[in-house]
Amino acid sequence: MDTEDLGLFGPGSVTWKVHEEPILIVAGLRSLYLQALHPRAMAGVAQNSNYRTDAWGRLVRTATYVGTTIYGTTAEAEAAGRRLRTRHARMRATDPFTGEEFRVDDPELLRWVHVTEVESFVSTARRSGLALTDDEVDGYYTEQRRSAALVGLDPDDVPGTAAEVADYYRDVRPRLRMTREAAETALFLTAPPIPWKLSLPARVGLNLGPPRWAYFGIAATALGMLPPWALRLYGGLGLPTTALSADLSARALRLALAAVPRRYREGPLQQAAKERAARLTAA
Repeated sequence: MDTEDLGLFGPGSVTWKVHEEPILIVAGLRSLYLQALHPRAMAGVAQNSNYRTDAWGRLVRTATYVGTTIYGTTAEAEAAGRRLRTRHARMRATDPFTGEEFRVDDPELLRWVHVTEVESFVSTARRSGLALTDDEVDGYYTEQRRSAALVGLDPDDVPGTAAEVADYYRDVRPRLRMTREAAETALFLTAPPIPWKLSLPARVGLNLGPPRWAYFGIAATALGMLPPWALRLYGGLGLPTTALSADLSARALRLALAAVPRRYREGPLQQAAKERAARLTAA
């Protein structure tokens, strides 16, 4: 296989256009709030990971996986998918309501995680000010079926347009609910431990330095950008203006991040992909 190809997507794809946006840090958090509302998906995470004690390590690993599938070569993306499928195949969890044991790589759970993730990415990018046509949004969902295949899903069973995503959410909503694990996870996502290198000395036993307040702002924005039905499941968090406030916050954050020099806001995988694309274009 060509080790210098453009990967699953490439510079002309909607996927690259969307994932160019640093604002997707908000999207990633939004997707986690959504995913916690599926009892089996939440049980699978809670019973098979150390996300509470290694939250930032898990975040880095997840970001690296997503970055590899978006910006890596085809061989790198497929290798990352194989490793993930192998890891998931060994995992089991117990349904918190029925006591039934289930596989973590159940297609229903994989589909839920995939849809919440890609819908969060494209909707957050659009609501924060990225100009995307309806056709481009549909194109993003269609392209992301390639990512779904990497985790073991049949691409034909994954929503490929905005209308299909809306239909999927309507179908799955009766199976979603607020559980104790969901509430605890949402609280943890809103106020996780800040890495010690980012923390300021706390004379009174609290860590409320700038990194903590900055993270609170990102978490509040992510929560505010949840669909109304998800906010209702979380107990009706927010006011009627929550969505508007979140959109305005996301737009302001996107503008602030755009002012950061590109070399600081682009990760090594993204930089390597652009360099590889330049070489292939010049060849």
